[in-house]
Amino acid sequence: MAVTKGFRTLVDEAMAQVTTYSVDQVKARMDDGSMQLVDIRDVRELEREGTVPGCFNAPRGMLEFWVDPDSPYFKPVFGDDSKEFVLFCGAGWRSALAARALQDMGMRNVAHIDGGFAAWVKQGAPVETMQAHQARRHGKG
Repeated sequence: MAVTKGFRTLVDEAMAQVTTYSVDQVKARMDDGSMQLVDIRDVRELEREGTVPGCFNAPRGMLEFWVDPDSPYFKPVFGDDSKEFVLFCGAGWRSALAARALQDMGMRNVAHIDGGFAAWVKQGAPVETMQAHQARRHGKG
């Protein structure tokens, strides 16, 4: 069976339908409380590269399950309608697809970061190790 629509087309279609922020736009909002960053990268990426301080980690494979209040895997962080959930991945492709999927589920308070974590790091935005991130989340840092 031949692939009739490649990943690039899927990503391009998603990018045309979701809100995309630059790294600078997100950095400017990091302390405003109305935004929740969501790192959808795999745990191996997080351990190898670190993550963004204050983000919530939601692996791409579980995102729809964690967002849906009717799912047995629902995470209450996603129940806060006052927040805008800004997703990021490694390069901005998975997060564009994920943001589109969440929009398809009915969420309107979702966006993603152009260029993902790679752009974040390249532009000198704050990063912390996964160990520091976990310690902070569990009140040890």
